[in-house]
Amino acid sequence: MKKGRRWIVAALCLSLLSGGCAAGNDADNVNVQNTKEDEKKETAPEKLYQARLDVIEPAAYGNADGLPLEKGAYISIIGKSEDGQYWKEVQRGAKQAEEDLNAQLGYTGKDKVKVTYIAPARENSVDEQVNILDEELARYPVALAISIVDEQACGVQFDLASDSGIPVVAFDSGSDYQGLMATVSTDNTESASVAADRLAEQMSASGEVVIFAHDSKSKTAKEREGTFENQIRRNYSGITIADIYYMDDLKPWQEAIAAEMDAGTYQRGGEEPGLLGGEEVTDPESITEEEVIDYVLSKHPDLKGCYGTSGDAVKAIVHGLDRIEKEDVMVVGFDADDEQIEMLRDGKVDGLVVQNPFGMGYAAVIAASRAALSLGNEAYIDTGYVWVTKENLEDKDVQKMLSSDK
Repeated sequence: MKKGRRWIVAALCLSLLSGGCAAGNDADNVNVQNTKEDEKKETAPEKLYQARLDVIEPAAYGNADGLPLEKGAYISIIGKSEDGQYWKEVQRGAKQAEEDLNAQLGYTGKDKVKVTYIAPARENSVDEQVNILDEELARYPVALAISIVDEQACGVQFDLASDSGIPVVAFDSGSDYQGLMATVSTDNTESASVAADRLAEQMSASGEVVIFAHDSKSKTAKEREGTFENQIRRNYSGITIADIYYMDDLKPWQEAIAAEMDAGTYQRGGEEPGLLGGEEVTDPESITEEEVIDYVLSKHPDLKGCYGTSGDAVKAIVHGLDRIEKEDVMVVGFDADDEQIEMLRDGKVDGLVVQNPFGMGYAAVIAASRAALSLGNEAYIDTGYVWVTKENLEDKDVQKMLSSDK
């Protein structure tokens, strides 16, 4: 019996020893696997859009950490336009924030936080945006972010949102409405001042400048126009602001051009002055936007510089200068879609304030999420910009801001 017991004890010891070795091997395997996973994380390439999130200040608005939204929460993002490269980038940023929120919260399927982007079919349509705002408020989102077309137009809707417990955040273009939880945008004062200084340098601080403002209603357009004008007037006495053209206000220009045509002091391209005779009168509405732009650019013989407050404004300037075959005019402005970059490469544009629409869309969702959770927000979130010229276009840091491809 003793001999049998000794064999049993020996067998048990051998079994325990083997098990211990196996457990040790498993632990070693786990440690090796964890090390490999850590190495993968360390060596994984940074997502290309990350550079656009890294420039956002405060940095908390460049990530989706610590935002425990309820399952199925709905956030509405209202832009100024459905189309255009700029607004597509805003939408991409908003959807990336949606993806990051759901990843952080572990939500899938019907539990996912939902972020939608909706905007007028026609850019800067005040009435259409107000209608969209009414419709979105009726959906009772947990929060709403909006790029305001007309800073005077949405007060009633914002009051309704407040009464309904729906916090509102502005992005890209805000207003002075006191109930806004935050404004997410470019520093328009600083960037417009930089544009003024750079244009003045290009012009050797002398000559006439025409400002093309993308509209007369948005806070963004007013800030960029007013800051640029003040910077020039205060610091460059040799430069004259010859004209300001508001791209949403054609009528006064059409009437002025029609009057000059009837008086024989101005003609459309290819026509001779004084062609009209007798009682024939020019219909102002027959004068196109392109003809207005050509008139604005051609009426100033000492025109040396132009400034556009948006991508559309910059492109309108360049196309107009091409049509009237006017050379040696320096052009600066905002934004950088593919067409503007080609203009920069071709020497038709001298400098651009490149904004961060991807980061703007992302930060708008984060600010809206914080407002929905009553976490508090900074009054102003700066999404950054970079000054781009033909000379620095290929710089690594510039290229990161120009491309948000994953």
